[in-house]
Amino acid sequence: MTDLLELLREGRYSLVVRNGKTETFTGRGVADLYRIYREDPGFLKGAEVADKVVGKAAAALMAAGGVRKLQAGTVSRPAIGLLRQYPLETEFENEVPHIENRDKTGWCPLESRCRDLRTIEECLQAVTAFMEEQKTKKQ
Repeated sequence: MTDLLELLREGRYSLVVRNGKTETFTGRGVADLYRIYREDPGFLKGAEVADKVVGKAAAALMAAGGVRKLQAGTVSRPAIGLLRQYPLETEFENEVPHIENRDKTGWCPLESRCRDLRTIEECLQAVTAFMEEQKTKKQ
């Protein structure tokens, strides 16, 4: 693994993106990756990304954003299946059957929503719907 994953761990970040400049993020789940995809998609195109945990939703955001290389601590099998369809170099330390929810009682909500979806477009629709629901809950 390279220096991005080390930076991620040493800084206790949840996401590191390098594309000319290196930016670090501390948000939960896919929130930061989703925001970048929506607000600054050019920053993902050709980028190198380090992410602590990658499920199928995060994989879809990275593939759709044109990420060139992913380094991850943990990646789910559904994410790996999706990533294999795209020219995205992927390195990871641990493969898990699925991403668990925060209290470890079942599947992560986004992993569950994307589980049976076949395309990144379908996954992106599911992620957008989920993020809108979350925004509504906070209001």
